[in-house]
Amino acid sequence: MAIVRPFKAIRPTRDKANLVATRSYLSYSDETLKEKLEHNPFTFLHIINPDYKDKIKQKGINKFNAVKAKFNDFKEAGLFITEDAETFYIYQQKNENHTFEGIIGATAVADYLNGNIKKHEHTITAREKMFKSYLDTTGFNAEPVLLCHQKNIAINNLIQYYKATRAEYEFATTDKTIHKLWLVNSTKDINIITNSFASIDNLYIADGHHRSASSALLAQNSTKNNSPYFMSFLIDENQLNIINFNRLIKHTNGLTSYELITEIEKSYTVIKKGNIPYSPTFRDEISMYLRGAWYSLVAIPNSIKQDCVSKLDPAILSNNILDPILNITDEKTDKNISFEAGTTPLSIIKNKIDSGEYALAFILKPIPISALKEVADNNRFMPPKSTYIEPKLRSGLTIYSLD
Repeated sequence: MAIVRPFKAIRPTRDKANLVATRSYLSYSDETLKEKLEHNPFTFLHIINPDYKDKIKQKGINKFNAVKAKFNDFKEAGLFITEDAETFYIYQQKNENHTFEGIIGATAVADYLNGNIKKHEHTITAREKMFKSYLDTTGFNAEPVLLCHQKNIAINNLIQYYKATRAEYEFATTDKTIHKLWLVNSTKDINIITNSFASIDNLYIADGHHRSASSALLAQNSTKNNSPYFMSFLIDENQLNIINFNRLIKHTNGLTSYELITEIEKSYTVIKKGNIPYSPTFRDEISMYLRGAWYSLVAIPNSIKQDCVSKLDPAILSNNILDPILNITDEKTDKNISFEAGTTPLSIIKNKIDSGEYALAFILKPIPISALKEVADNNRFMPPKSTYIEPKLRSGLTIYSLD
């Protein structure tokens, strides 16, 4: 049973929503971030970067206090309103290829602690503690955790009903995405949502493992009224767009092309595909680009361990090539490996190899939602950078107050 409740969001006024809401600041280059901050006085990036004009940047608690002060400045300037009543929010993000729609609500930390909210990634303790301190100091969270769940007809029907009405927010962003938000504050519809989630056994974290873990840390010793919950965007698992992460390697560990392929052939059937970019499609297949040629690599069955993690393409690659042949033993820390989301065209990856920036590349397939859930259900964790999951959510559209 999933516990999901409405909450009183702090959110931009209707005329400022498109100017306030922003991608994660980490997704911007330094140049683009500077341009956004200098030309949009309303962007939420000003709250996250209150000291961007200062030569000496603040850190730790001092930075978090500055974030809180800037947030209060925005509220005092009338850029935000606070909801009068407990409300759920239906949010839709639509681009040329996908439509994502679901419910923004407050999910229970207790469900995270008891395993009803399942995870598939390791978290780093230092990051958990840092973000817990951020939440405790600022008193708000501005970006929902992305959770997915099994299909629920009652929720889908309610979303369709609201989609036929006028949205509170409707705006476009420069990535050709349309964003819409509807308010759900009638008792009847709130009950439909809460009861529907109560009938769902498990929720799965798609994106936001550190935010979830930090909220759980905060709740253990916090006196803040709303700390037993954290803000989430809950979406039908079938809507998720799970994209692969490809691996770019800086060296061949001293091996010639012939020697490297000979070693790989101990675990894979290797077929040369020529100089046209090649994406894998078959079961247990990845592709490789090496010194001007593309190759199909299909794992030999006896090279694959059959537990839920080891049978995934990233683990097969790590166990049979990266670790034993290329001496990359820790993908999280080794500077000789880089990761490119599957949204990066293969032509760009090819150019990075041809230029000598990297020695070779491995192209993987997206991992299906069924495999992600199997890993989470078995309390296991994916290899590093196994999935790049969309939608990517905006900061500052709905803000969850912890006080």
